[in-house]
Amino acid sequence: MAEKPVFLTPEGKRKLQEELEYLRTVRRPQVAENIRQAKEGGDIMENVAYDAAKDEQAFVEGRIMTLEALLKNAVIIEEPTSPGVVTLGSKVTVREGRNPPETFHIVGAAESDPANGRISNESPLGRALMGHKKGDLVYVQTPDGRLVFRLLNVE
Repeated sequence: MAEKPVFLTPEGKRKLQEELEYLRTVRRPQVAENIRQAKEGGDIMENVAYDAAKDEQAFVEGRIMTLEALLKNAVIIEEPTSPGVVTLGSKVTVREGRNPPETFHIVGAAESDPANGRISNESPLGRALMGHKKGDLVYVQTPDGRLVFRLLNVE
């Protein structure tokens, strides 16, 4: 089965590569040392430090595998090719009702961080915005009902 593409900005890809390098070159050796020291502590069957170090090892190795898979399937989001139309990589400003305008960067799910203005193209709002132009009304279905946004700007 083909792997699903992971859409990343160049900055997002760089951050994932840096995290992977850190885990491989710094955290992995630290965890190995923690395990070695815990083994020296005696009976590993009742050794809390050993259990904690093994749990940490599982987490680090799992994260390394996740990052490797993300980077293997990475598709870099280029600058938007259709000026004025919302696509992956667009920066949009929207307003819901009388609320103040909000600006979002449309990114892939791996980089989504709504608290910092980065929404996924797979989120309800991101999906609804795709293909729209400045001035459009965009309808978003949420668990609490339908919301209406006016698309104020697309970069």
